[in-house]
Amino acid sequence: MKADQLHGRWAVRFTNPPPGLPERATLLLKRHAEFSESLAGTVSRSLGSAAGAPAIAGHSAMAALAGDLDEGILLLDESSDNVSITGTWNGEMKAGSCGTVYQGQWNDTSRSAAPDAPGIPFTLTKLP
Repeated sequence: MKADQLHGRWAVRFTNPPPGLPERATLLLKRHAEFSESLAGTVSRSLGSAAGAPAIAGHSAMAALAGDLDEGILLLDESSDNVSITGTWNGEMKAGSCGTVYQGQWNDTSRSAAPDAPGIPFTLTKLP
């Protein structure tokens, strides 16, 4: 797989997300403006919609993404303020999915995150 094969919209499903992080989100991935072999994009989610919980501190409903596909591993940094990294995405292509499904963990790296906060499992599914 090459990074450009990941361009497009992706449905996100989190498994057992913490209060304030919804189960579902949408990623938009495209070519990075400065580094043609890298990825850029956004993650959109309705924070605070999960069981009426308040939004997770340090995160926004739309956050910027930048990263790479490195030897089959999807590595994305998320920034809710376009300055600091507030989350990281690390995933691998699901075997047999032909590049249309990635699974991994999202980690909250915002200033409000607990130092021992567990990673949140996610599944990305390519949208038509």
